[in-house]
Amino acid sequence: MNWFDRMNSALEYIEDNLSGEIDYSAAAEKAQCSVSNFHRMFSFVVDLSLSEYIRRRRLSLAAMELKRSDIKIIDLALKYGYESPDSFTRAFQKLHGIAPSMARKQEAQLKVYPRISFQISIKGDVEMNYRIVEKEQVKVFGKSISVGIDEDPNEILPKLWVDIQEDGTYQKICKAAGAKPCEDISLGGAFYDSEDPKSVKYNYMIFTEYEDGMEIPQDLDSIIIPGGKWAVFSEGYDDVDECSSKVQSLWRRLMSGWILSSEYHIAKGPQLEAYPLDRNVVEIWIPLLEK
Repeated sequence: MNWFDRMNSALEYIEDNLSGEIDYSAAAEKAQCSVSNFHRMFSFVVDLSLSEYIRRRRLSLAAMELKRSDIKIIDLALKYGYESPDSFTRAFQKLHGIAPSMARKQEAQLKVYPRISFQISIKGDVEMNYRIVEKEQVKVFGKSISVGIDEDPNEILPKLWVDIQEDGTYQKICKAAGAKPCEDISLGGAFYDSEDPKSVKYNYMIFTEYEDGMEIPQDLDSIIIPGGKWAVFSEGYDDVDECSSKVQSLWRRLMSGWILSSEYHIAKGPQLEAYPLDRNVVEIWIPLLEK
């Protein structure tokens, strides 16, 4: 079963349970990955958080039921996971622009968010540059955050990079590493799973390497990045302000394209972003297992 089939199987499970309780572990099992990795892959490829997609689908189905049946609003609210008619009404109005009580009118305009599916798409000849490298185990430290299933990484992660510059964390990392800011230190980003395999959250750390004996500030975190074989994808940029959009585009392309045609499986462990000082490129590092 290829990547597209696995993701579509997970989405089919979600679709079948929109009017009940969705077990994210069960969805991730069908995608053959961890809950946090399924959440992250979905967000990057679809450009929408998983919870927001589910919310839109549920409210789309609710709108259709209002149109074709006489179901009570309180029953509809409970059916689609809302604790009260008031919370359902607020969510419905936010999405559709009208209250549920108005949706039954013949002239009422409602929004429909169709079910998505993952499939191969032929779109011209946008190339991807990558190389395969061997890398030894390294220890890294830095600032980490947890990203929940209802959060959009494309908003949260760029903000974290801005925040560490403004709140002094970047300077603290440089000082602990014995480096001068913006001169001889290159920070990277690491996605890694929570220790709880059923957690819907994953972690993201802005990091640099450290050696034994180095004193790490107590409010920073550290992890070990295992050694092994890596696929390294790269894309150039002209202006540093393009880094965020370039790396997001690179994630989407490799997750929806290269993974399918590759002769490798993705290994468990951190997935990395790198921003080399000596070149105007962004890089994504994916740990590999040969098929």
